[in-house]
Amino acid sequence: MSLEKLLENPRVWRGSSQIDTRAGLASGYPKLDRCLPGGGWPLEALTEILTGQYGIGELRLLMPALAELSKEESQYGERGEYAEPGWIAWIAPPFQPYAPALQQCGIDLSRVLIVRPKDDSELLWSAEQALSSGTCAAVLLWPSTLDDQASRRLQLAAEKGHSWAIAFRPLSARQQASAAALRLELQPTEQGTRVHILKSRGGRPTILDSLL
Repeated sequence: MSLEKLLENPRVWRGSSQIDTRAGLASGYPKLDRCLPGGGWPLEALTEILTGQYGIGELRLLMPALAELSKEESQYGERGEYAEPGWIAWIAPPFQPYAPALQQCGIDLSRVLIVRPKDDSELLWSAEQALSSGTCAAVLLWPSTLDDQASRRLQLAAEKGHSWAIAFRPLSARQQASAAALRLELQPTEQGTRVHILKSRGGRPTILDSLL
């Protein structure tokens, strides 16, 4: 097994000297932020959220941060100046986003962009273009498959465009290699939704019960 593959194993913890100290984006959930090395969602990176079904809190987990991004001016204009708030792009959502609910969560609807690609190859291309454009603050995508190479392409695109990629994947993806900086698994329980941090760049696996 190569060193790169070994370090991708969520059971391997990297020492504090390797922690990425860049500030993260506050999630709106202090309990979660305390478990993430940057104190929040890792920006300019790919986050994967694994669920067995939709509607167990995966979007509610993201809403505070997405609301903030939809209103903040970006510091990444073409010449480095402040620009208008970035787009929040939804690529191939398995449902029609409910505008009143988004608005109630604080999302600026004028910054929401929904893309309906024909297939997975077009989905990946659309996500890469959106992430690397420098005009999207966040890109949410629902791929049916996402191999290691594709996840690396998304990670590089997020870095290039100073954007945040969020890929929603099935629980079966847990055993697959991924270049994502952060991987979470969500499971419903009688007390609420459990969030299991499977992989966190510079952090360690953690289980947060009843976060949602």
